[in-house]
Amino acid sequence: MKILYQGNEGAYSQLAAKEIFPDAELISCKTFEECFKKSSNDESLRTIIPIENSIAGRVADIQYLMNKYKLQIYAEHFHKVSHNLMVRPGIKINDLKYVRSHSQAISQCQKLINEYKLEPIIAADTAGSAKYISENSLKDEAAIASTLAAKKYNLEILKKNIEDDEKNVTRFLFMGKKIEHPEFKNNENFITSCIFKVKDKPAALYKCLGGFATNDISLSKLESFSDQSSFEQYLFLCDIVGHIEDPKVQKSLEELGFHTISLEILGVYKASTFRNL
Repeated sequence: MKILYQGNEGAYSQLAAKEIFPDAELISCKTFEECFKKSSNDESLRTIIPIENSIAGRVADIQYLMNKYKLQIYAEHFHKVSHNLMVRPGIKINDLKYVRSHSQAISQCQKLINEYKLEPIIAADTAGSAKYISENSLKDEAAIASTLAAKKYNLEILKKNIEDDEKNVTRFLFMGKKIEHPEFKNNENFITSCIFKVKDKPAALYKCLGGFATNDISLSKLESFSDQSSFEQYLFLCDIVGHIEDPKVQKSLEELGFHTISLEILGVYKASTFRNL
């Protein structure tokens, strides 16, 4: 199996993919869209994408890419993220003025950044920030990245586990083209993910959700984002707790369909044991 991930070697996406698919061939991409595009054009390529974090919230632009490429989700994974402050060997923490990393990592490490009065520099990814620090003779700049990135780029870790909350977890999705749904079993927990666009009518969202309440179906995620062509139309990314072949889920989706302009199923997959459903 070949799995695409965004970022340089040492990225958290790479670490998360290794945890679930240790024998997979992992391939680096510069951007999230490159991951989506390549997987969309080649059925043999899967991709791992971070979608949300327990501290910093959703990862920017992912919902738009999910809607654009319509890849199928076939697995989810919750990865414990431990951030580290790293520098070129010999640099001391009091020498630092700047810290470079992905916006999510910067958001997740605000306590340390504020404590040492560091000015954040937003970069494309965490491992890429470590690589940049390694390749440039910067005496006043550090990177926030993984221990794997520090080892890969020969950097010294000044402080470990600098995330604001020790329960810092990122949810990752594994996606690909033409993925078959797992078989429905009553004794297993599943997630059905979809994107829908509501009709431009009063109480449209309320009506969309009525079927889930009537059929006693839970939603673990409901997130709005604007149609890129208008601020008058909104789409919703929704995670339904249940399998699409469950009669109750089917009835809920039928009711949802009456009140939407479009409804796209993005995948049916086993719920991670992290959820404790």
